[in-house]
Amino acid sequence: MHPKLDSPTEVIPLVPDPPRRRRGAVKWLAGGLVVAVLAVVAGVVLTRHRASGKPAAPAPSAVEKVKLERRDLSTTKQLNGSIGFGAPRPVSGHTEATVTWLPAVGATIKRGKQLFRADDKPVTLFYGKMPLYRPIAGRNLAGRDVRIIADNLRALGYGIGHQPAPGERVTQPSPSPPAGTPPKAATKVQVKSGESVLTTGLTAAIRKWQQDRGLPVTGQVAVGDVEVLPGAVRVDSLAVQPGSPANAPLMSVTSTRKVITVSAELSDAAVLERGKRVTVSLPDDRTVKARISSVGRTLAAPEGGVADGAPTMTVSVTVDDPKAIADLDSADVQVNVAGRTVEDVLAAPVEALVALTEGGYAVQGPQGLVAVETGMFADGWVEITGDGLAPGTDVVVAS
Repeated sequence: MHPKLDSPTEVIPLVPDPPRRRRGAVKWLAGGLVVAVLAVVAGVVLTRHRASGKPAAPAPSAVEKVKLERRDLSTTKQLNGSIGFGAPRPVSGHTEATVTWLPAVGATIKRGKQLFRADDKPVTLFYGKMPLYRPIAGRNLAGRDVRIIADNLRALGYGIGHQPAPGERVTQPSPSPPAGTPPKAATKVQVKSGESVLTTGLTAAIRKWQQDRGLPVTGQVAVGDVEVLPGAVRVDSLAVQPGSPANAPLMSVTSTRKVITVSAELSDAAVLERGKRVTVSLPDDRTVKARISSVGRTLAAPEGGVADGAPTMTVSVTVDDPKAIADLDSADVQVNVAGRTVEDVLAAPVEALVALTEGGYAVQGPQGLVAVETGMFADGWVEITGDGLAPGTDVVVAS
């Protein structure tokens, strides 16, 4: 009988007893949990605090509205100008003599005052639109040049007596014939409009004026005894010195009234007309009323030549109130000239236009957007037409 084998030995691993918990570790763990919980709570509170401090969305602003109105619109052409005394013009003497005195540059010469002296005799300034071209001599001589003498002497306070009216006939003696030739009969001439006659009274006035001026008392006025200009002048520059011949260019003069000079291109000529009303913007932001007093007829190339720009013409502008620019001897200004004008049209501020995605414009009226057709734009306004739009309609403008 065989012996019975023993069963295999089962190996049972030894499991050590769990370590004993230390009371101090438990305390630290509990403390850590408390800190973590507090941190979470603090984070939640901080997050809520920050969320509550975020600014609220701004409330919609009030809508600004304006009313449509009927008004005149004009396009404006702005031209650069400068204040001064205008373009100078030359003055020549017309007497065979020697210049013995000239006025100072900047001097103002008025009617009846000496413009210069020739052979130490005064050459007087008279006002008029044409120069003297013949001696004012001979009884009943009639003409526009005689009218210049009569008008100036009257303005200076001399009595000239009765003057024949236009249409009257006066008798002029015939000139003395050569020796041995029978005299010709006197002729009668009809006085025309704008003419005066060298009457006995006017001759007496001439003699009195000559005496007062220290001139030879002849009762006649020779060419060169006076110089005729449109009005008072300011001496801009001198061309000669005393001792020069008097029958030559002597000086350049300007108007005594300040004017605004504009150098305009030919493309601007269509809106520049003599007498046209304009406005002028001054350096101190004032705007004054003015008018175009003259428009040049010739084109001048720029100082640097054609390469520096297009040829220009000179335009003179006179302000309505000379006192407005009395303190400005020279300054750059802007002349505003009205171009095309439309009258009594329905208009809205440009800010009221709303650009449409499909093209064109609209305005925001009481019932919503209204498509409009636009016309002239001028001075911040625009001409419009649209269904239901009329003067007084409220429209929204961009603020």
